[in-house]
Amino acid sequence: MRIDVTSQGIRPSERLRDRAAKKLAKFDRYFGDDAEAVVHLTQEGDQKCVEITIRVKKHYYRAETTADDPITAFDLTIDLLERQIRKQKTRFEKRIRDYAYLQEYLKTAPPAEEEEEEDEDDLEDGDGEIGIIRHKRFDLTPMTPDEAVLQMEMLGHSFLLFLYAETGRVALVYKRRDGNYGMIEPDY
Repeated sequence: MRIDVTSQGIRPSERLRDRAAKKLAKFDRYFGDDAEAVVHLTQEGDQKCVEITIRVKKHYYRAETTADDPITAFDLTIDLLERQIRKQKTRFEKRIRDYAYLQEYLKTAPPAEEEEEEDEDDLEDGDGEIGIIRHKRFDLTPMTPDEAVLQMEMLGHSFLLFLYAETGRVALVYKRRDGNYGMIEPDY
C-alpha cells in the first residue's frame, strides 16, 4: 500500500508517519499492494483531526476523528476504518455471491483514473453572495444501483452520481431520511 501523509496547520511528526506505515500495513491483507492511503492531519482549535482515505481501484474507504493528540486521533481513525472495511467487505462478499458475474468483472476492471479536485476561493458574485466553494471532477463508472449504494456507503456520502450500466445513462442514488435509498434518473 502506498501511503501519503499530508497536513494543514500542523506538522506531522516522524512518530506519526512511522505509526501510519505500521498501522496501515495491516490493511494489505484486504487490498494487497493495489491500495493508496492518504492520511490528512489538520488543526481544529486545540484539537487534532485525522482523516484517512484508502482508494482501491474504484472503491474508497474514509474515516475521520478528532482528539487532543494526533496519535490518539490517528488510532481512533484506524479503528473506525477497520470496522467500516470489515462491514463493507462482508456486504460486498454477500453481493458477489448474489451476483457471481461481478467477481469476474472486478478482476478485469481497469483502475479508475485519479479524481481532479479544485478548491476555488474567488467564486463570489459581484454582489458579495456566496458561490461555489469546491469543484470536483471524476469519471463516471458504469455500475448497477446496488453497486452504487455500496460505493456511496463506503465513501460515507449521502448520494452518488454514476453511470447506470443497464441503460448507459447518468443516474443518482441517495440515502433517504427514513434510512432507505432512492434513485434519480433524469430524462435528457
